[in-house]
Amino acid sequence: MTDKPRWLLTQNTDLRRQGIWNWSIPAWAGTLPDGRTYNTCPSAGICAQLCYARQGAYRFAGVKARHEANLMMLLDDLPGWEAQMTAELQHKRYQGRWVRCHDAGDFFSTEYTEAWMRVMRAAPGVKFYAYTKSVSLFRDVVEPDPPENFKWVYSLGGREDHLVDVTIERHVDIFPDADSLTEAGYTSRADEGCLVSVLGPQKVGIPANNIKHLKKKQGDKRFSELQREQDARRRGPGKQFRGGRP
Repeated sequence: MTDKPRWLLTQNTDLRRQGIWNWSIPAWAGTLPDGRTYNTCPSAGICAQLCYARQGAYRFAGVKARHEANLMMLLDDLPGWEAQMTAELQHKRYQGRWVRCHDAGDFFSTEYTEAWMRVMRAAPGVKFYAYTKSVSLFRDVVEPDPPENFKWVYSLGGREDHLVDVTIERHVDIFPDADSLTEAGYTSRADEGCLVSVLGPQKVGIPANNIKHLKKKQGDKRFSELQREQDARRRGPGKQFRGGRP
């Protein structure tokens, strides 16, 4: 168990400019200070090796420790986290504002997702949004009865891409650059801001972050293309990994 922070929600520089608050946990898989292993992105595919949230400032000691503390709170005392988050969201600074669930990490279990649904319903004056690759989890837990103040978008590059009908469903894809995004007929998040992914057109593209070694690894293909290639190599969509951790 770790000490609970006074405030659960934070803002980075980019989200602060847009008036958005954020909850974050470590991205993908790792080991906590107490030796426990975790995977907060169980549906991650090729995105795991190209993830911005495993680079740069996310690796700074203070940021890493805060994200790990957040995850340990969820694992050790999910009801306590739910109660604290529910109480915090009654504060006037959140009313009429947006909260992003996960600048890093994802909805990693049914229990955790259901806790978020209750938190959202208890804070009708706050708006929530999320990018997720947990498609089958959302089909089962969220889509049948979503909170009215919650919007989400499926983010391609995961093991469950094949479950997303990109002809009709809202989704985002990561492109090598702005030109390839425009040529594919996608709206750029870089131009419109983060909320366009859940409020704007059905197809939103994100130019790859300017992280040299990741851009080299991605090459000239978008995440969805790289994922289809990986699925084909590993004998079918969604079957590329035997366990929970790639």
